[in-house]
Amino acid sequence: MANLHLDSRALRVLAHPLRARLLSELRLNGAATATQLAGRLSTNTGATSYHLRKLAEVNLVVETGEGTGKQRFWMPAQESHSWSDTDHKDDPDAAAAAQWLQQHYAAHFAEMHARWEDERRYWPDAWRAAAHTSDYLLTVTVEELDELMTELESVMDRFRENVGDEPRPGARRVAVMLNAMPVNPEDRP
Repeated sequence: MANLHLDSRALRVLAHPLRARLLSELRLNGAATATQLAGRLSTNTGATSYHLRKLAEVNLVVETGEGTGKQRFWMPAQESHSWSDTDHKDDPDAAAAAQWLQQHYAAHFAEMHARWEDERRYWPDAWRAAAHTSDYLLTVTVEELDELMTELESVMDRFRENVGDEPRPGARRVAVMLNAMPVNPEDRP
């Protein structure tokens, strides 16, 4: 599984609260049926099935081939997805979808971080020390920022390829969030 660069249609499809939650649930917890997902997300199976099919239309989820009848299993089609705002600047609906997704993901990541902070004290010292948060204030040009983010993503890709998803003693899934943004967004160039 690789990264899918979202086109305008895929952005518009994904920018829906239940669809975004379905994809996140599948990525975090693995393949599941519409019934299982409906239970986990407190929704109904009909809506879940409908939205899974919509996600499948834009290659965000696929059926695993397991299960029978209505109990088919779904999984994410890629490990991640991305988009560039500049790809959609002439499509107001896609631009609005991209903005909604950015805000949705920021809230989702903040919630994930808050859950970790609630549980952190119960984890072994080595994990608590390794799972730290830091920030850096840099003064960069747009070209330098692009180079920085490209290099950080390359490190993530290399690490993912070297480590893989095979279970190892003591291994736990972690979320690594890379965010880069101007400190004073109102101070536009």
